[in-house]
Amino acid sequence: MSDVTLEPGDAAPDFSLPRDGGGTAALADFAGQAVVLYFYPRDDTSGCTKEAIAFTDHLEAFAAAGAVVLGVSKDSVSKHDKFRDKHGLKVALLSDEEGDVCERYGVWKEKNMYGKTYMGIERSTFLIGPDGKIAKAWHKVKVPGHAEAVLDAVKAL
Repeated sequence: MSDVTLEPGDAAPDFSLPRDGGGTAALADFAGQAVVLYFYPRDDTSGCTKEAIAFTDHLEAFAAAGAVVLGVSKDSVSKHDKFRDKHGLKVALLSDEEGDVCERYGVWKEKNMYGKTYMGIERSTFLIGPDGKIAKAWHKVKVPGHAEAVLDAVKAL
């Protein structure tokens, strides 16, 4: 379980992860631009699907504001490919199967559902500024309106 809590002003932990469609994506690839890094529990679940679709719907606006959007879960690249194709997603989906990046960003948490305790990804989003530092962090994200709130924060950078 991660006890890391990243706050605005902290340096964003570097990463390089395999992505949907093949290849990798690394934080260093986007040096000098804003990065929206969102962590979600699992491909093709209702909340995660709504969140990915909302980010996809606003992708042009994020790009116009100078930001790239990256989604991260512990699902495999092949699951990401199926999820992307099924829902027409345009955001890059990164696979953190080992959970290392989830740990470094402090989103691997003990969760509780129906009285059962288990480990999982706490839905979280980090806005990383062009300087490589955390500009804003959202924890325990509720999906409705979230992509819009992140877009407003990107525009305010």
